[in-house]
Amino acid sequence: MSSVNTNASTHLFWVLSRGAGTTALILASASVGFGLLMSGKLVKGSGPDRRVYHEVLSLAVMVAIAVHGLALVGDSFLHPSVLDVTVPFVFSYKTLSTSLGIIAGWGMIFLGLSYYLRDRIGNERWKLIHRFTLLVWLGGLVHTFTEGTDRGQLWFIALIVLTTVPSLMLLAYRVTGRRLPPALASVRR
Repeated sequence: MSSVNTNASTHLFWVLSRGAGTTALILASASVGFGLLMSGKLVKGSGPDRRVYHEVLSLAVMVAIAVHGLALVGDSFLHPSVLDVTVPFVFSYKTLSTSLGIIAGWGMIFLGLSYYLRDRIGNERWKLIHRFTLLVWLGGLVHTFTEGTDRGQLWFIALIVLTTVPSLMLLAYRVTGRRLPPALASVRR
């Protein structure tokens, strides 16, 4: 019985990090989708009603990113330090992929927190800066599929496709300047 508990405990931090990383990516995809809907260019009406959802999702993403990185510090296989999981290009394990994830994680956190500074930096400047969220979100996707343990699993690919494709479609509509089809545009709140 103790060998089962020991075996489970040796993977606890890895499993926690894996789950938090997947959660962060799913929540980030939802947050990006809400952000694109709030932009006001895709659907008629304004997005203030969606702001609360976007804010809560963004804060949840930040927490999931922190848990994802910091849980690895307890991992008994990789043995990373706090510096390894917080500073790009320090950790020797899959350095480029890990560093991309760290940069994307910090980017999501800083860009998410920039919301609370928008009055100080100016709304127009904040909107310009906030657009980089899409870039760091895509960086998180690349990190997931170049380093993620589950990246080749059908269930994982399906989960990520189901949660990212709607945001990618909204992004495509945003970039092309088109309005959403009437059936989708009726979702105002």
